[in-house]
Amino acid sequence: MYYYQRLRDLREDEDLLQKQVCGVINCKAQQYQLYESGKREIPFHCAIKLADFYRVSLDYIAGRTNNKKGLNRSDLPDIETNLINKFRSLSDERKGKILERMDMLYEEQIAQNDKITG
Repeated sequence: MYYYQRLRDLREDEDLLQKQVCGVINCKAQQYQLYESGKREIPFHCAIKLADFYRVSLDYIAGRTNNKKGLNRSDLPDIETNLINKFRSLSDERKGKILERMDMLYEEQIAQNDKITG
């Protein structure tokens, strides 16, 4: 089962009916309802059309990010791109360790900022 809650959310945010969205991807209302309800996987070319129509990223539609525009490599400084590439090459266990350490450093930074401003 596939779940595309974002399709419904985006459609409702634009105050559109399913029938209206069908015109964007050239399908029947019943077919689109299956996509939106998760009973059928949406074809990639249709997902691209919807992403363009709603001006959001495919990652947003797929629920992989909450950032509607997604992240583009060109949006990141080189140091962040390097960090992401290294992180992605790690095992899940090592990623977990990195995230734990990052949380700890973040909390230390917050506490330090509070001392300075407090």
